[in-house]
Amino acid sequence: MTDTHTTRPAPSAPAPSAALALPLAALGAGLLFGLGLVISDMINPAKVLNFLDVAGTWDPSLAFVMGGAMGVTAIGYRLILPRGKPLFAGSFSLPTARQLDPRLIGGAALFGAGWGLAGFCPGPALSAAALGMGEVYIFLIAMLAGMGGWRWLVR
Repeated sequence: MTDTHTTRPAPSAPAPSAALALPLAALGAGLLFGLGLVISDMINPAKVLNFLDVAGTWDPSLAFVMGGAMGVTAIGYRLILPRGKPLFAGSFSLPTARQLDPRLIGGAALFGAGWGLAGFCPGPALSAAALGMGEVYIFLIAMLAGMGGWRWLVR
């Protein structure tokens, strides 16, 4: 008996497109970053405020978190930058400015003051909000108002 049917290769699963791979990679990186913030307890404002209170109830444990992050970043830069370009973009987006200007210094001062007053910065605040920690929503509303106010001010 002869086979009269032509055989076709079984359809394979489509390769993920770059349009889908980039958001998935960003989601994975964001989830990993948020998990690190939760594990290190940086989502706890008291922990952060005690780290910043060097003359009072100083808790140096977050210095190890920051040192670990700097070490991973330094190793990551050494491994990734020689690739020439990232996996899902045409080029790296690295800062090119080499000078301190009043905008940078003012922004850093505002960021530090806000972090010191509230015990939150944006990343830990978003992680805490995702876990349902209600007190963080006031910070997030204030942060969004500040961002909107800045955009309105500089236009």
